[in-house]
Amino acid sequence: MSAQKNEIIAKAWFEAFNNHDLEKLLSLYHDEAKHYSPKLKIRKPETNGLVKGKGALRAWWKDAFERLPSLHYQVTNLTANENRIFMEYIRKVEDEEDMLVAELLEIENGLIISSKVYHG
Repeated sequence: MSAQKNEIIAKAWFEAFNNHDLEKLLSLYHDEAKHYSPKLKIRKPETNGLVKGKGALRAWWKDAFERLPSLHYQVTNLTANENRIFMEYIRKVEDEEDMLVAELLEIENGLIISSKVYHG
C-alpha cells in the first residue's frame, strides 16, 4: 500500500476512535490483529499487555468507551510509509491529566495487523 493510503487509514482510525464508533474502528483491523498497550498491562495484567483478535479488541475498547465517555485523541503527528503508520497524539479524558502517546500501526493488505502503544 502507498503511504497516502495508509494516511487515510490513520485518519479513519482517529475519526472512529474519537466518535467511539467501535464497529468502524474494528473494520480497520485484520481478524487476527494484535494490540499491545501499557494500559492493558495495568488494567488486565493477565494479558501481559497484549490482546489478539477482533473479539479481544472489541472487549478492550468497549470497556474503555464505557468507562471513559470523554476519551478523545488529539493528533499531533502522523507519519506513514508503505506498511507502517507512526502516530503521536494527546490522550484527553475529563478530570485526568493529558497524556502524550505514540502508536505504531503495521498495515498489510489495507488492514491493521498490529498496533503497539507507547507512553510514560
